[in-house]
Amino acid sequence: MSASKSSLAALTLGAIGVVYGDIGTSVLYAVKEVFGSGHVPFTPDNVYGILSIFFWTLTVIISLKYVTLVLRADNNGEGGLVAMLALASQSVKDKPRLRRWLLGIGIFGTCLFYGDGVITPAISVLSAVEGLEVVSPTFKKAVIPLTLVILFGLFAVQKHGTAGIGKFFGPVTLVWFAVIALLGVSHIVSHPEILWAISPHYALGFMFHHPGITFIILGAVVLCVTGGEALYADMGHFGKKPIRLAWFSIVMPSLTLNYFGQGALLLANPAAVKNPFYMMAPDWALIPLVVLATAATVIASQALITGAFSVTKQVIQLGYLPRLQVHHTSVKDTGQIYMPFVNWGLFVLIVLAVVMFRSSSNLAAAYGIAVTLDMLITTVLTFFVIRYGWKYPLALCIAATGFFFVVDLAFFASNLLKLLEGGWFPLLIGGAVFMLMMTWKQGRGLLNDSLRKDALDLPSFLEAVFVSPPTRVDGTAVFLTAEPGTVPNALLHNLKHNKVLHANNLFVTVRSHEVPWIGMDRRTEIESLGHDCWQVTVNYGFKNDPDLPKALQQIRGRGCNLDVMTTSYFLSRDIVIPTIGNGMAQWREKLFAQMHHNASGAAAFLNLPNNAVVELGSKIEI
Repeated sequence: MSASKSSLAALTLGAIGVVYGDIGTSVLYAVKEVFGSGHVPFTPDNVYGILSIFFWTLTVIISLKYVTLVLRADNNGEGGLVAMLALASQSVKDKPRLRRWLLGIGIFGTCLFYGDGVITPAISVLSAVEGLEVVSPTFKKAVIPLTLVILFGLFAVQKHGTAGIGKFFGPVTLVWFAVIALLGVSHIVSHPEILWAISPHYALGFMFHHPGITFIILGAVVLCVTGGEALYADMGHFGKKPIRLAWFSIVMPSLTLNYFGQGALLLANPAAVKNPFYMMAPDWALIPLVVLATAATVIASQALITGAFSVTKQVIQLGYLPRLQVHHTSVKDTGQIYMPFVNWGLFVLIVLAVVMFRSSSNLAAAYGIAVTLDMLITTVLTFFVIRYGWKYPLALCIAATGFFFVVDLAFFASNLLKLLEGGWFPLLIGGAVFMLMMTWKQGRGLLNDSLRKDALDLPSFLEAVFVSPPTRVDGTAVFLTAEPGTVPNALLHNLKHNKVLHANNLFVTVRSHEVPWIGMDRRTEIESLGHDCWQVTVNYGFKNDPDLPKALQQIRGRGCNLDVMTTSYFLSRDIVIPTIGNGMAQWREKLFAQMHHNASGAAAFLNLPNNAVVELGSKIEI
């Protein structure tokens, strides 16, 4: 019993550090942006109204939608938009047209994650370092250079893995929540009446008297719930219970106390609106608070970078991106990976965001549009999961998701007002990634069609070959083929040039499925083709780490005895030639050909031993 309690405590502490870093640093800029926008007349009643809106936004979107409803939609214990997309896709698999639409919507939502992944570290670290301006205006010139140095350091350490520093994430973020709660309490004590703002009638009163202003400021209010998607995305790492416990016992109370403390400060000193968070602190605590805030924002950014690696790997497995170089940074935790291209690509875009927007207030204009659209997509996918997957009554499904859909739509519509001020930036990033993903998916389809059109039937081909068999040599040849039952190009080249056939021949197709995990008991399927030849299918979920040699060990004792030391892997390295005609636009075919050329080799992706791989090239027109 005590062991399970200590395990729950450890997981809860981990969840505080990883899951809630982003939402926990929203206190740095959310209130400042609402009152600093110039849209809200500064009166005590409006302070009460805005704080009430903040509290009920946190309650409705985080407590009710994510913590209560969405966390229930786990895909074999996994969460996140990719897992939700897989669930929704499976739920409507008997409706191909609807399934195609949902896949498109879900993949676009995944692409928006990258836009969010650029804005979050930029606005978080920048808003923390801007505390130096409160210490002294002379530090203003140092804010952007210092922000860039901190961000560079963060991205530079990724290749070493986060296992060493990861154990400090929870304790540092816990200290952060304790500090922001104490800062809030120190000002609430002076104006305890501010706690009445918890009553929803203040929020409803403000909305009723200022409907136009309410709609405009929703784009800034949403800053208090950015990071909500992380609750669901990290469910597989921590589990539902620790995430829920961390939210209701630590995170929600600390955020509420801090926001209400900022409100109490504004009632006492309206001039504090230029940076209410830092102006809550006494002068002696400013520098330590800037340091702690910077540490908290770096941790929040780290969680997002790790998420970008994880999401990219899942999307590659689902077949929407070419293989990219993946380094495992931990021998114990296979989920800890480093992807150089994603890491430095994100860094370049974040530097661009910091240099272009130059302040957290300007970045706030760009923030929100990708987040709210992702929230909207999650709600839509949730409807299809609970209606078609869980078979709940239609009225209950509409009631459960319809309310959240209206709320999410209101926030998204408000954020559209910021489109020209900077909202275009994350949308542009998401749109560019979506175009790349769709080009790769459709290009792979065209490539497979072309291969299938020219392919020979494998059983018939083997029968013809063994009428007058070539010389057999010792060992096992593993031929990778995209389509089971077809002759791989590598086999044709091997017979043509080497004029030999191995004693054992495996024709292996690797399949990725729309489920997070596939266990070793369902990893391999084997079918004998005669003449010591076998057709093998290897199955992976989108969170499994492909390891073909390990998977092939499963077929020992099933008619084929595989000796690791005498096994060779034959791969076809196809060169794609774009042609005018059917298929994609010419520029997209050229883009696909370039992506195909730059994709990392299948050998590294499938963890094949370098000294046992033979690659044979061929040209294919699409």
